[in-house]
Amino acid sequence: MISIKDCLDYSDLTEDEVAAIAEHEHLPYASAAQLACGLAQTDEGTELLRCLLKNAVCDAENCTHAEALRIAQRAYAQFIENHPEHWTG
Repeated sequence: MISIKDCLDYSDLTEDEVAAIAEHEHLPYASAAQLACGLAQTDEGTELLRCLLKNAVCDAENCTHAEALRIAQRAYAQFIENHPEHWTG
């Protein structure tokens, strides 16, 4: 059986990135890890992850949930740093 840590290691995503996706998509953390792991395997999926994380920041800003905003901002920054080819400015 593949663990959440295995998914994170395989996809090169951080716990914050998966947490932000889980919060934004209203998914359990384990489901978000599986989704992110699958998406991270293609350029199109990685671009979708960038969009999800960017949207997570926007949504967190609008709902004034400070902890969700902090996690989403950190996750988006980490993603852009680790995947600069998907940075659109």
